Amino acid sequence: MSVLGIKIEPLATSVSFSEDSLRVALADGREIAVPLEWFPTLRDATGQQLQEWRLIGGGIGIHWESIDEDISVESLLAFQ
Repeated sequence: MSVLGIKIEPLATSVSFSEDSLRVALADGREIAVPLEWFPTLRDATGQQLQEWRLIGGGIGIHWESIDEDISVESLLAFQ
């Protein structure tokens, strides 16, 4: 049986931050870590604002209401 033809959409399950990076855990077990420098709005946000995220579209993206920022999982994977 081959699974090469199956495309699984990457979905976020959780978000965390270190001092200088955004970390996103995916439903398939992977974790993405990207520098906050890539996202100036997140880089400049307060710690409280960073923690006020929610998943959108069943996990296809992340939204921060107070800073009006949206990031898709697909765009994070494209940076890799």
